[in-house]
Amino acid sequence: MLVLKPLSKSEIIQIIKRTVKSEKIPAKRLPAKSIDLLAELSGGDGRVALGNLELALQLSKGKLTEEVIITAAQKRVPGYDKAGETHYNVISAFIKSMRGSDPAAALYYLARMLQAGEDPKFIARRMVIFASEDVGMAAPAALNLAVSTFQAVERIGVPECQYNLFHCAYVLAKTEKSRAVAEAMGKALQAAKQHPDLPVPLHLRNAPTELMKDLGYGKGTKWEAGFKHPKGFLPEEIRDIDIV
Repeated sequence: MLVLKPLSKSEIIQIIKRTVKSEKIPAKRLPAKSIDLLAELSGGDGRVALGNLELALQLSKGKLTEEVIITAAQKRVPGYDKAGETHYNVISAFIKSMRGSDPAAALYYLARMLQAGEDPKFIARRMVIFASEDVGMAAPAALNLAVSTFQAVERIGVPECQYNLFHCAYVLAKTEKSRAVAEAMGKALQAAKQHPDLPVPLHLRNAPTELMKDLGYGKGTKWEAGFKHPKGFLPEEIRDIDIV
């Protein structure tokens, strides 16, 4: 597999300078500060740098100022392709930062995604998942906050919904973490996969007819909060299974 690494800033500057020379672009149109900014916004990708340069030249017939170059770059984080590796790397860093209880890092990566034009609903969805997967039983109310954040993003939209996203990310990063829900879910799914057809115990079955009652459907079950049936609630074959 071929792994492509980002070019250094100095390497990008050399690429731009060679292009400027070959295309005979006057130095007064592209001062050193502008070349430096093009390199800075390239994300280590020479193609991005040259693409931004070409568009900047089209946007202005005079000096390529900082404003012109930023406009050409469309104020987006360079190299951030929503279907590419950087997209997945940044969202991964965002999640891991919240999981590691580092709010500064979490908010930094959140800001990068928003500045890159990431769909705020995508970010909000990931925080809804995180609230159950990584916070879970340590702070059950975190799920309410995450869901409310998603609804706020849907109803308010950018840029105002940024407040809601940063609020939620800050809380999720700071709160205690628990993997209990995720671990229990994994065990329950595995148990259901291994034992997909175990009959539901008779005492747990619905009994809409007298015949069913005679057969033992619903026997011994009481409509009381917290009622624990002597025979338990799992099929006998897996009564002692470790799920929670």
